[in-house]
Amino acid sequence: MVLLGSLAMLGTLMCFFCLPALMAQSININSSSRTAARVLDALLQNYAYRAFLHHRTGVPYDGDVPSNLSGIKIAAMRLRSGSLWRKGVQMYKEFDIPIGVVERPYVERLVLVYQNLGNWSMLYYSLPNYTYLAPVLGLLAYDASDLLATHLPELDFRAFGDPIKIRFSDVQSAPDGSVPKCVWFDLHGLVKFSNLTSGNECSTIQQGHFSIVTESILPSRPPSRGEEKKSNRKVWIIVASVLGGLALLALLAFLVLWARKCKQRKKMQEMEKAAEMGEALHMTSVGDTKAPSATVTRTQPILENEYVP
Repeated sequence: MVLLGSLAMLGTLMCFFCLPALMAQSININSSSRTAARVLDALLQNYAYRAFLHHRTGVPYDGDVPSNLSGIKIAAMRLRSGSLWRKGVQMYKEFDIPIGVVERPYVERLVLVYQNLGNWSMLYYSLPNYTYLAPVLGLLAYDASDLLATHLPELDFRAFGDPIKIRFSDVQSAPDGSVPKCVWFDLHGLVKFSNLTSGNECSTIQQGHFSIVTESILPSRPPSRGEEKKSNRKVWIIVASVLGGLALLALLAFLVLWARKCKQRKKMQEMEKAAEMGEALHMTSVGDTKAPSATVTRTQPILENEYVP
């Protein structure tokens, strides 16, 4: 029981420390953008199903979108679930689907709907502080039992072996100093970033929408006249403060020296005054040297008893 408790505590701590790293790699788009994107997915599924003419399995059919969505490209390809699991799909547009892909719930046949949102990418998948280097590409799976059905729910489309590769063909160069990143949008508004696998290639294990982005670099703008005046005023304030500080230090040094000099002068005056109030000594020549001598004769000694016995 002690061992199980320790393992549970260790697992809790690992989740606690890993949570910030996971959150740093993912964000959520706002609800209005997510709703608009889901409405677009349903509309594009309807138009993609209309592209089937002969219902041939494994053949992609390009579809047409309404005129008010000009610039968006769609396609649809019908597959058998068993064939998709055993063989995969080699290059369906920009998607290379490996073997080992499974859909949930299971269906006998499914349709893979391809989307290229082109110049509509930023509108439906807005990413603040990021710049798109490639259009948003979508790959969604639907049930193929009724090709006349509309507003179908998506299947859970997932790779259990090698990942699905997305080779972007229309990619802009990243600005100097920026690093391109793969971005993946799931169907619930979650956004995750990852590194490019090679060149202009990203990878995923599940369906969704994908692109290549880079963090936006805001251009530096020249300062306005008001900012220049404010900056010059700050410079003058700093210069005046420095000069004022130096002047104050010089004044303090002068006051200290003046006080010391005054103290020394006062001490000299006291010494001279004390010397003037004392008795002057006479100078007497002793050989070649002059020395002070007292003018008063020393008191002669007197015997206590003048009578000598």
